[in-house]
Amino acid sequence: MTRPVETWLTDMDGVLVHEEVPIPGAQEFIEKLKTSGRQFLVLTNNSIFTPRDLRARLLGSGIDVPENAIWTSALATAQFLDDQRPRGTAYVVGEAGLTTALHDIGYVMTDRDPDYVVLGETRTYSFEAITRAIRLVAGGARFIATNPDVSGPSQHGLLPATGSVAALVSTATGRQPYFIGKPNPLMMRSALNRLEAHSETTVMVGDRMDTDIISGLEAGLRTILVTTGSTRRDQVETFPYRPTRVVDSVADLMDLVD
Repeated sequence: MTRPVETWLTDMDGVLVHEEVPIPGAQEFIEKLKTSGRQFLVLTNNSIFTPRDLRARLLGSGIDVPENAIWTSALATAQFLDDQRPRGTAYVVGEAGLTTALHDIGYVMTDRDPDYVVLGETRTYSFEAITRAIRLVAGGARFIATNPDVSGPSQHGLLPATGSVAALVSTATGRQPYFIGKPNPLMMRSALNRLEAHSETTVMVGDRMDTDIISGLEAGLRTILVTTGSTRRDQVETFPYRPTRVVDSVADLMDLVD
């Protein structure tokens, strides 16, 4: 018998919002989760912003998500590093979301013989910073990247994202990074650890088969695909795995939250 759902994980972009525009039903879905008393986290591969920043951005779209209910690839990366090498050192290419997460676990930022080079998203990739990262990785620093996304949207078109810059470093050094964010199921497991939740009673809601659904599936979660984002309903059958359920949007999930 299927165990009742105690915990909800949901992607942000494509599930709750399209950039700054709320997806119909998203506000009501989040409010239903809050009033139900069920645990939930909103997940994002975006490592630029802190949870406080993202809460403010969502609030501007009319969606009120508590700061402690937002889980980013930067936070997952910090948790991973804290588990692997507590109070270590890192050379970081990224923004406040990543540097704040690493400071909070007691990491020291340095460009002198760091334990890790940690690459995240930034709007100001500099040739100097990338060159330093390449030299440190070539010199033996362990190479970590927050997520494998190769591009991101902007008002003016695509922007290079973490995966693209990671490929540049890898090409120069011959060293591949370990990506923490989706589709790595580690992102899901770190979220479950934060909530002290169990995979058998958790559902992952996402809009991408190749990130949200596969990472939820590999982490042992039930998965729900919403078709308000990247993956269309007619594309589902082209994948060698399936979500537990496919719905039009989060508005169709209200009756499942009790």
